[in-house]
Amino acid sequence: MSVAFVALITILRKEITRFLRIWMQTLLPSVITTTLYFVIFGSFIGSRIQNIHGFRYVDFIAPGLIMMAVITNSYSNVVSSFFGTKFQKSVEELLVSPTPPWAIICGYSCGGVLRGILVGILVSMVSLFFTKLAIFNIAMVILYVLLTAIVFSLAGLSNAIFAKKFDDISIVPTFVLTPLTYLGGIFYSISALPSFWQKISMANPILYMVNGFRYGFLGFSDINIWFGLGMLVFFSAILFTLNLFLIKRGIGLRS
Repeated sequence: MSVAFVALITILRKEITRFLRIWMQTLLPSVITTTLYFVIFGSFIGSRIQNIHGFRYVDFIAPGLIMMAVITNSYSNVVSSFFGTKFQKSVEELLVSPTPPWAIICGYSCGGVLRGILVGILVSMVSLFFTKLAIFNIAMVILYVLLTAIVFSLAGLSNAIFAKKFDDISIVPTFVLTPLTYLGGIFYSISALPSFWQKISMANPILYMVNGFRYGFLGFSDINIWFGLGMLVFFSAILFTLNLFLIKRGIGLRS
């Protein structure tokens, strides 16, 4: 067994143990928040909204709420864990060890992906109390949720590398991630927007993730699902390459 593989498994095991040990802080909040979304938007408000493209409102928003939980948890798991490693100065020991940079990236990112998917499964179970999740294309469901979790895990790692203090790891989620998520077509179809705002919305990458995932369940999407998949693969490659460059050069890591 190679040193790189041992290092990768060790980092991954540490990440899984970390978020499972404090599951009330890492897993439960998203489940509670999504339940409230289903109650407020799905039951109360949704009952007053006409069908969207032939689907009940609660059925329409369910895939988006699941994807929102995956995005949030994939990102937050990596950014908080890796920055904690920087803050404790243990990242320096990792850098001088025989662990290759790619193993560091894959170990932390896989931890974020697993947490995101686990929360997604829990939220999906909660959604069954409000709607029936009829899957139209299981391949698209798997591809979109996996690639989206990978993209935001890698993005969380980039944020953690550049962050210099704890406040820095909350700037992107608060001022970038949250607005893009809420404007990503979770609660509405962009076809209901004026032409100008439809074009603006097309610049939001989360729109493609939410709609591609929704297509897997409902068979409906506001965007080209193949373009969305290509975009996710492209972002994954770019973010992996960026993180690899940053870690090799020690940018933001060596004091």
